Amino acid sequence: MKALNFVLIVIFPAVLFAQKKPVPAEIQIKTATLAAPEELRESTKVYGYNDKGELVVLREGTNYLVCIADDPSKKGISVSCYSEKLEPFMARGRQLTEEGKPEMERRDIRRQEAEDGSLQLPDAPAMTYILSGSEENYNPQTGELKDGHFRYVIYIPYATAESTGLPEKPFTPGMPWIMDPGTHRAHIMITPPKN
Repeated sequence: MKALNFVLIVIFPAVLFAQKKPVPAEIQIKTATLAAPEELRESTKVYGYNDKGELVVLREGTNYLVCIADDPSKKGISVSCYSEKLEPFMARGRQLTEEGKPEMERRDIRRQEAEDGSLQLPDAPAMTYILSGSEENYNPQTGELKDGHFRYVIYIPYATAESTGLPEKPFTPGMPWIMDPGTHRAHIMITPPKN
């Protein structure tokens, strides 16, 4: 009886909270591209997850956006699309994550590489679209997400409040502001209020 209790108490909850299996590639592509402007969705490059949980290219693209499908190991739904000018920066971040580097170490490494010129940063403002929502509002059969919420990030390396005229924190809901000013990862944040 003790062995059965062990199975029910320890192993059964672990099964419940195990990584959810990725949805089929075509559904991942459909959901990932919801973050892109509608006229660009059919021709974006899309990364998604295989059955081993590895991030792989699901579709090559022909325009200037790269989209990332929802990570099945994380709670909720979150997809994003970004300018291909950000690909070296984003790809390096993914590589460092795969190597097990913690967030602050990843930031330091990319900062050093940006400063020594080995990591290419965008030479002009570069857009990122992020769409998130709850699993309850997601249909894994169709790839549709109801009541998703957008936020927008415009990378502008080394920009400051002085160079942009933007505040370093928002003082009204939904207004643009600059985060990490003066650094390699300086970016304008725009988070529209939820309806």
